[in-house]
Amino acid sequence: MISLKSAGDIEKMRRAGAILAELLMNLKDFVKPGITTADIDRYAEDFIRKNGATPSEKGYAVPGIPDPYPASVCTSVNDEVVHGIPSDSRVLENGDIVSVDVMACYQGLHADACYTYAVGNVSPQRQALLDVTRESLERAIARVKAGATLGDIGHAVESFVKPKGYGIVREYAGHGIGRHPHEAPSVLNYGEAGTGVTLLKGMTIAIEPMIMSGKEALKDGDDGWLVSTADGSDAAHFEKTVLVTADGAEILTPWH
Repeated sequence: MISLKSAGDIEKMRRAGAILAELLMNLKDFVKPGITTADIDRYAEDFIRKNGATPSEKGYAVPGIPDPYPASVCTSVNDEVVHGIPSDSRVLENGDIVSVDVMACYQGLHADACYTYAVGNVSPQRQALLDVTRESLERAIARVKAGATLGDIGHAVESFVKPKGYGIVREYAGHGIGRHPHEAPSVLNYGEAGTGVTLLKGMTIAIEPMIMSGKEALKDGDDGWLVSTADGSDAAHFEKTVLVTADGAEILTPWH
């Protein structure tokens, strides 16, 4: 069931989102060659807790995966698409790209965001992937308003990235969010304009294009969580949580 948020719910989501936005912007200076993905996780958990929230991902359980998620963020490097588990053995190198996907809960309400960082100096090809993925997110958000449809959002992503030769992750999608980290509806990154669920004022959704430089096929890691590109091509992932308003979208995780 799709839920509309009260004014009190939205205010708490704004606070959770502001914490995430500040965290992701702070990580621009923190993410550099030589640190580990576990360093990112420790930094993020400490920041979230010091600001009065809790990391929603830590201990998150999914049917079919025996072990709950063990960390506070997902760190996915290069060909890793989503759900990479941070590790002290995964050292970031100059030229890598790393997606940091993170959720925070403030007084029972959640927000979700992701940013893909260039580690040191990246290749022109990797920078182009980051630029296209981020732009596809902004184009999707620009379509959000009461009366628009989820198909409008998916079409905005697909019609922008496909002509440029990039692949779309179709098995994973954005989602509703609020009292639970993942709620209805699913927010696909492809679709036909004017189709699907109609957006209503007060809905809160996480929009998160996951784009690949290669073919649209994925493979699962042995830990049950990690998802990578099947052909070893790069992947990027940007995400914001937004509130549907009468004439647009309020970004609740306002990283920039």
